[in-house]
Amino acid sequence: MKWSETAWQAALPVYHKITAMPFITELAAGTLDVEKFKYYLQQDAHYLEHFAKALAVTGAKLIDVDAMLQYIRFAEGAVVVERALHDSYFKEFGVVGRVPVSPACHHYISYLQSVAYGADACVGLAAVLPCFWIYKAVGDYIVSTAKTENNPYKTWIATYAGEDFGLLVEKAIMLTDIAASQATPIQREQMTEAFVYASRLEYMFWDSAYRLEVW
Repeated sequence: MKWSETAWQAALPVYHKITAMPFITELAAGTLDVEKFKYYLQQDAHYLEHFAKALAVTGAKLIDVDAMLQYIRFAEGAVVVERALHDSYFKEFGVVGRVPVSPACHHYISYLQSVAYGADACVGLAAVLPCFWIYKAVGDYIVSTAKTENNPYKTWIATYAGEDFGLLVEKAIMLTDIAASQATPIQREQMTEAFVYASRLEYMFWDSAYRLEVW
């Protein structure tokens, strides 16, 4: 069994909580308060800046030069796509200015930074993976369970359920599985722990946006 299959099974209870949380169920129904979605976008903009750095640092720590270059190219493409999406969503929903980083967002980016700089590269790969994989899974889940034609958030849903984003996710999983195949048993265990922990932070991130969480 591939590491990714084991990791997903370990994080599955968290994923089920995510699909049942109010932010996601109301997003799927198109009833989510637009101010909560706008707050989510603003926090996601903060997150993306630090996520990009975590991707770059993790990629640079890979020992195999070919793997390093492949991951850095992947990371650059992923961040460019995400930045373009943010710009379009900000315009669509009239988001202007910046808000302070929420506690949950601060926790998440601090965790990614600590792992990127302080842990083995393979653990860093595992820590950033839920941001790709869970978004894709949630997008697919919404498309399979809800009618989105008249949903005000249909563009967001279609993006993460789309083929292009799916290819990015497959690439991220593949590169992480390669690293796991070369890791020690202890490192693979740490990878799974990081994947599950980051999955929990995905839940916290959406929940904090729903609650308009502030310090």
